[in-house]
Order: sequence, then C-alpha cells, then structure tokens
Amino acid sequence: MSASDSSPPRRAPVTEAGLDAVDRTIISELSRNGRLSNTELAVRAGIAESTCLKRVRALQANGVIVGFHAEISPAAVGLHLEALITIRLHAHARGDLRRFQAYVENLPATQRVYFLAGDRDFLVHVAVPDAAALRELVSDTLSLRPEVASTSTSLIFAHAAGSRGL
Repeated sequence: MSASDSSPPRRAPVTEAGLDAVDRTIISELSRNGRLSNTELAVRAGIAESTCLKRVRALQANGVIVGFHAEISPAAVGLHLEALITIRLHAHARGDLRRFQAYVENLPATQRVYFLAGDRDFLVHVAVPDAAALRELVSDTLSLRPEVASTSTSLIFAHAAGSRGL
C-alpha cells in the first residue's frame, strides 16, 4: 500500500443537497438493490471498500439512508387486492393529524401512508385478501371514524417501482 492509499479520500465538490457524485451513486445503487455487498457497491461507486463502508455509515448517520428492508409481494402472502384510499378529515379533526396518521399506519392492511396537501389529507396504500375485506376496511373501519369526512378508493391493477435513483 502506498502512502497515497492510506490518506483520507478526497471528496468531490458537494452539491446543494450536501451530497457529492459518489454519495449519489451509492444511494442510486442501494435504492435499486439494497442487498448489494459492500464489495460490489464499492466497485459500482468507483471507490475502495473501506471508503464505501464509511460513506454508507455516514449516509445512515445523517439520515439520508433511513433503513433497509425486504419488499414482500402482497399477493404471495394472500393479499390479492391492493387499493389507494384517499381520506379527507373534518376541519375540526385536523388538530390531531398525527394521532389519526398513527391509527391508519397501524391497521393490518396498511402498506404505506402519505400525508397530503390539497383537498385530501391522506393517501393510504392498502393490501387485503379480497373485495369483501376492502369493503369492510373502508365502510366499517375508516368511514366510521368520527374524524373522517370522506374517503375515495381506487383499485390498483398493477404497479412497478421507478428508478429511485437521484
């Protein structure tokens, strides 16, 4: 190992978001495949393995990478119907949005919850076994909540992930 190999790596100029090109490559590659080995990630980013590990840890510590997870096919576990439900709360209920959001996040059918601007307050992605379960979720669970003014449900026929890269 030469003396230049043991010195700290030089970072390229930082972008306005505080991320340089190497950080963006790491983020892009991990967003496509979070199971990449550090060795493969380092190769793709064009940096040493030790540098790559430090970069990933720094991105985690700075809240850029917020976690790694396995993406499970809802249909493979018996949840054959997916839907997007928009929810509008009554004006008087908007004071405790966080409480309602926590309630929706903890429903077994919930996949993702989005807090929105505009004429709706939440968009909820759900996965359920069948149409009867979806009807029960909307009619007997969500719509009966006193803070809910209205819901609108759209079935998802298919979906695909975007490139997710930056």
